[in-house]
Amino acid sequence: MTEPIAVLGATGTTGRRLTTRLREQGCAVRPLSRSTTPPFDWTVPPTWKPAVSGSTALYLMAPDGVPVDRDFVRLAVDSGVRRIVLLSSGAIEEMGDTRLLDAERAVRESGAEWTVLRAGWMDQNFDEGFFRDAVLAGELAVPVGNLRQAFVDAQDVADVAAAVLTGAGHGGRTYDVLGPEALGFAEALAVVGRAGGRVVRFSGDPDAYLDTQLGLGRERAEVEAEVAAFQALAARGDDVPDDSVPRLTGRPATTFGEYARRAAAAGAWRD
Repeated sequence: MTEPIAVLGATGTTGRRLTTRLREQGCAVRPLSRSTTPPFDWTVPPTWKPAVSGSTALYLMAPDGVPVDRDFVRLAVDSGVRRIVLLSSGAIEEMGDTRLLDAERAVRESGAEWTVLRAGWMDQNFDEGFFRDAVLAGELAVPVGNLRQAFVDAQDVADVAAAVLTGAGHGGRTYDVLGPEALGFAEALAVVGRAGGRVVRFSGDPDAYLDTQLGLGRERAEVEAEVAAFQALAARGDDVPDDSVPRLTGRPATTFGEYARRAAAAGAWRD
């Protein structure tokens, strides 16, 4: 593939890892974000066409809360994109995630060869994402009870994306991209605590979560909707790890313990 692969979110959790991996494989890459040249901004449509022109493959993702605009998908295909790999998420039907459901429909109806990656909760939520402050504070609350999740490493997700973007036989497929073991949040935090030298408590109680969030001044309707989504996730049941990472990358998936030790060694949870 001589045309550059366009990578949205190139400074983000998966995008920067994917950019590095593709370059290591000798691929031409066009990393795209608001700070790149050319820039890409979901809220500025004039940036869209220059960003994707000349690319035939696209890694498509949008930050939390930002919809994937169908007009952009249509423009990308009209500009020559023939392969789209969308980063989506697991359990979006159960949680009522209309943003990602709409994104999946947009790529499936795009006319391009498409693949959807439904990634599980990423390990990096604990050191780069929205769990980090709670880890440092010593307590994390997620209203899912004892639900077990197959946390997946962002590098594994990026490597799966690289394989799908550059390989054959993935068109029209939806892959669940999960880690090799299912852990409860309390178990995951115990692993983080051992690696980082911390004690981090976990609360999965929905009522306690509701009371805490209301005490922080959040709107009741917003918090109740959040709790309902998490309860729907819990009702779906525990994740069942699969072999998507080794099958698509040719190497073992990263365990949560390996992730935690690496993150701790890099100073992720130092005060």
